[in-house]
Amino acid sequence: MASYKNIFKITHNDTLPIQGSILISEPFLQDAYFQRSVVLLIEHTKHGSMGLILNKKTDLVVNSFFKEFDQYPQIPIYLGGPVETNRLFFIHSLGENILPDSIKINDSLYFDGNFDILKHYIINGFPIEGKVKFFLGYSGWTEDQLNNEIKRNSWAVSHSLTNDILLAEGENYWKDSVRLLGKDYLTWIKYPKNPYLN
Repeated sequence: MASYKNIFKITHNDTLPIQGSILISEPFLQDAYFQRSVVLLIEHTKHGSMGLILNKKTDLVVNSFFKEFDQYPQIPIYLGGPVETNRLFFIHSLGENILPDSIKINDSLYFDGNFDILKHYIINGFPIEGKVKFFLGYSGWTEDQLNNEIKRNSWAVSHSLTNDILLAEGENYWKDSVRLLGKDYLTWIKYPKNPYLN
């Protein structure tokens, strides 16, 4: 009897990962963290990789951790990955001029930066919705680990980012990212999460 993998024929798109690209989990990936996930690669070198899951919103808010934000609109926290889940990370589009010490990911996105300045930015009434996104934990891969996972077809790599990356959440964002891979991947959207239950 043929396995479900052979029936649906999952293959990766031979696009190499680089800093700023995204990883789109194959539709049958059952990992609790990465099922139907989209990961932004913050760093990718021969020594390893670091990324943040973009679409796994938690019930936590930044306001709960900083009393200065008590009177401000709730700022959601996303699950960045299984590593250092007690640490807060963030990406933003504010740039190095507003947030010194930021690490440039691509032309429009930055990683972390001076958090004290960001707090003052928020307290002074500047809106951050769609500009800053917070995460607990991150996703990490050791040397060659990510490349091997891609070869095993756990991930498709894309250099196309949607405009709403800082607001993205849920399985619909995974589906939107799959659509950007092209028509050959549209069948992924129709696959059940667990093929044995179909």
